[in-house]
Amino acid sequence: MSNVPTPHIGAKLGDIADTVIMAGDPQRIQFMVDKYMDDPVLFNDVRGMLGYTGTYKGKRVSMMGHGMGIPSIGIYTYELFNFYNVEKIIRIGSAGSINPDLNIGDLAIAMGACTNSSYGNQYELAGTFAPIADFQMLRQAVEACEGYGYNYKVGNLLSSDTFYTEFAHNDRWINMGVLAVEMEISALYMNAARAGKKALGMCTISDHIIKGDSLSAEERRTTFTHMMDVALSLI
Repeated sequence: MSNVPTPHIGAKLGDIADTVIMAGDPQRIQFMVDKYMDDPVLFNDVRGMLGYTGTYKGKRVSMMGHGMGIPSIGIYTYELFNFYNVEKIIRIGSAGSINPDLNIGDLAIAMGACTNSSYGNQYELAGTFAPIADFQMLRQAVEACEGYGYNYKVGNLLSSDTFYTEFAHNDRWINMGVLAVEMEISALYMNAARAGKKALGMCTISDHIIKGDSLSAEERRTTFTHMMDVALSLI
């Protein structure tokens, strides 16, 4: 019995490209498809999680939403890696900076992803797994940022299970050199590691937790084109 379509992705085998660019907000994906993709074909709208396959500068690529939080991205990326033969996933997200030199609109590229989630417990490891990016993709992303002249930092991000929390303990993460807080990359990196596939997560700083700056929801959908340019350079 075939594993596809799944309860979450309505595509058939072959509908999805080897490389998938993903964002939490499916409307950000729609914006990116409209701006960059040639000949897009909708392969998924189950639960409103839009997914398209088309081309960019002649190269086949898919773009899809993954929702908010580790459980959601965990399901979608597991199915893409293990059921749809996807080889590379690039997450383009938003993050809150906890670094004084990482400001609104800058890019945070996740070399590693700390987490307060228990997602990794499923692997029953005798220790703590350190989720990391694919080095080749990381290097290419840095080269793209340098070529475009975009402001960026590479380092550790925190994938948090909570957006609203009683005790954030941001000062403790700051003391460990963590750059920013988001909600998904650690699960993406764990799924990629377990499947023997490649992944990279990068975020545009949408708010600064220390300074109190922030962007609107509409700005988060439509002004993150630097990050999109970098992601498209990796396909």
